[in-house]
Amino acid sequence: MQGKLQLALIFSFAVFLRCCIMYHGYSGEGKPPMYGDYEAQRHWQEITLNLPSDQWYINTTENNLQYWGLDYPPLTAYHSFLLGYIANKINPSFVKLKESKGLETIEHKYFMRLTVLSADIIIYIPAIAYFFINLHIYNNYPFNQSNIFKFRKSDAVLLTALIYPGLILIDHGHFQYNCISLGFFIIAVVAIIQNSFILSSILFVLALNYKQMELYHALPFFLYILGNHMPCKTKSWISCICMLICISITVLLTFFVIWIPFLKNRELFFSTMVRLFPLDRGIFEDKVANVWCTINIICKLQQHFTNTQLAKTCLVLTTCAILPTCINLVLSPIKEAFIISLINSALAFFLFSFQVHEKSILLIAIPVLMYFHNDPLPCFWLLIISHFSMLPLFIKDDLYFAYLGTILFYFCSVSWMWSDILYNSTYANSLSNKVTKSKSKNQQFNKNQFFLCFSKYNKKPWLIIAFYGSLLGILFFSVMIKCVKPPEKYPDLFPVLVSIYSCGHFLFFFAYFNYIQFTLKKDISFE
Repeated sequence: MQGKLQLALIFSFAVFLRCCIMYHGYSGEGKPPMYGDYEAQRHWQEITLNLPSDQWYINTTENNLQYWGLDYPPLTAYHSFLLGYIANKINPSFVKLKESKGLETIEHKYFMRLTVLSADIIIYIPAIAYFFINLHIYNNYPFNQSNIFKFRKSDAVLLTALIYPGLILIDHGHFQYNCISLGFFIIAVVAIIQNSFILSSILFVLALNYKQMELYHALPFFLYILGNHMPCKTKSWISCICMLICISITVLLTFFVIWIPFLKNRELFFSTMVRLFPLDRGIFEDKVANVWCTINIICKLQQHFTNTQLAKTCLVLTTCAILPTCINLVLSPIKEAFIISLINSALAFFLFSFQVHEKSILLIAIPVLMYFHNDPLPCFWLLIISHFSMLPLFIKDDLYFAYLGTILFYFCSVSWMWSDILYNSTYANSLSNKVTKSKSKNQQFNKNQFFLCFSKYNKKPWLIIAFYGSLLGILFFSVMIKCVKPPEKYPDLFPVLVSIYSCGHFLFFFAYFNYIQFTLKKDISFE
């Protein structure tokens, strides 16, 4: 009973935090003629409700693709249609074709904000809770004996994930529905770790067909399934091949069902695909914290290379960056390595791939949250940097004070909840005797397992110094970008510096998590 009450309080606080952000600005507020992502989501509702499906991705007199043309996969379109249908019932002016352009009434703002909040409550929040509760992370986490105002230490694992400010500000501030695709992704991870490979494949296809950026996670899913179905002493060729065939058929059927309206003819299909993977937008969006944006400061890439050449270069470098992770996962398909490979794969795509958005950092942050309990300090550090890397976007959306408040709140909250592990190198020793005596029906920790799993918490002084030095840099740039006027010759000086600073960190974390994956000896966390 007490556990249920604690969960209810955690969920309530997570929802309350999201509601607080809803009252801040959003993308494109009061900025005609294009407005921003808020208007894009509203426009998609208008288009999908009023036009037949074969016109959703095609430029027509009724659907000008230059004005926020639909560029996400079919599940996003279906979701927009559902919301458009509901909006039309509430107030037809919300989605009246052409006449509703740039609508910003108070009534409509409440409707739009509530659509994101409801999606978060229905999909993402239960998904992240399901992950921690069902994988021996929540109930059998070895610090359950500690209490923080009657909250188990394991509650900190869930709360750390639910109050991550990056996703909250992008969805409930900037305005998007990332919580839906990321929710499907999280449940797919739960299913695959529980060896429900067919269910996991269906769920991941749903995530991929809501946002194509889920391709960042596709290779780890494919290779983990492949690695688990390599013939060995306990598995025959026939059983492995049969299972792989079943999974392949499941994936194809799921794709087919989702894409049926866009398979009427070849032209419609290819027109839709072009919208999902456009080459004409350039190698990156705005000031994104990746390698290409950093190089672009010295060498203007689009002045020296065509988009096709850049796309091919990105493909080669991304493949080279992700290849070691992929090979390791196939040869050693253990559960903890799978979670780490999701981080490494997403980092490789973010740093080196073509057409990267600054918001794509969320695809790294979510698997980091899922791995947080295994290695808190580096994960915490990466999460803080991921939030900071989107600062130029938050300023553009008038979310600076929301950014400042949430990053300070997150730092203080996580530092308080995890102070014993983040900063105390002797904490593992003081609890080892208690842990070895604890038993459960599902899992028993022995002393060797404990020290193997938590030896990584015994941080070296240089790492702590580097962590705080990095935070000082974040504080410096967070103040400078708002309070200091840049030189007229370099109006984007501070956004560029934020991107370079963040990119350097991401390269470090890419090397770090690859090292962790390759030195992993035994899977303890999920078994």
